[in-house]
Amino acid sequence: MKKSRGGIPMYIEVSSALKQDDIIELLNTYEGDVSFEYAKKSGLNLLFDFTGPDAEEAAGLAKKLIKDTSWGAALYLRVRAVNK
Repeated sequence: MKKSRGGIPMYIEVSSALKQDDIIELLNTYEGDVSFEYAKKSGLNLLFDFTGPDAEEAAGLAKKLIKDTSWGAALYLRVRAVNK
């Protein structure tokens, strides 16, 4: 887990009504400078622990990974860093 915003522990939150299982699988299996691990679900929000750069960079990467898939380009979603 990486800390950001003054050392506060953070999650990456992905808000999407559709394709949640696919999003979890995509981010959990991503191999790169950042790694994501599904932590929990809260309503339409999927929360991921992450390692790598700061939280904002990790959120940007997660959104790019999702949007670059054949199914993700059409999804309405929000990806952001949130406090734990």
